[in-house]
Amino acid sequence: MADKTQFGLTAVDTVPLHEKVYLELVRALMSGQFTPGQKLTSRKLARELGTSDMPVRIAFMRLQALRALSPMPNGSVEVPAISADRFSQLTAVRTILEGSATELATTRINGNNLRTIRRHATELTLAARKGDIDDYLRKNHDFKFSIYRHCGNEQMIFLIETVWMQVGPFLRNLATGFEDDLASILDIDFHEEVVAAIEAQDG
Repeated sequence: MADKTQFGLTAVDTVPLHEKVYLELVRALMSGQFTPGQKLTSRKLARELGTSDMPVRIAFMRLQALRALSPMPNGSVEVPAISADRFSQLTAVRTILEGSATELATTRINGNNLRTIRRHATELTLAARKGDIDDYLRKNHDFKFSIYRHCGNEQMIFLIETVWMQVGPFLRNLATGFEDDLASILDIDFHEEVVAAIEAQDG
């Protein structure tokens, strides 16, 4: 909700519509709401977002420049498929960037931040135990970035987001592999250990 001004007026939202659409698609890609190989059209997404086609097309162009989407001959776009080699390369980049961001963040996280991170970790665990893949993927994104955003390096965060836009759809495939027992994904998800390490550093 927009903030009220001194005179009780509602502040005008100055964020351009095409930027809002772009950020919504970025969030959806990073949190695995699309799948590799999925075709996307500006008309369908515009209808879902309640906008005209143009803001979606602008977002498509920006996401293509970041290799998060691939152009199709008919003007639509596709979420790129991910080969084993490409996934290996992205994982190597993630290891470097996310490791550095976490290391930097641990020196800047205070008690209030730590409570927020702990809440995200708890929500992530609950989503896995509920067996809700969509919620698990969103909570996974929220937890990881609740740490990275404290690294104090905006360029590093941008690079991490760019990689996540590419790898997020694959994370859906990974989670779907645990569809019959999503809670078992916690056996390879070490978020509780990450929180414990940050808490030890804070202590």
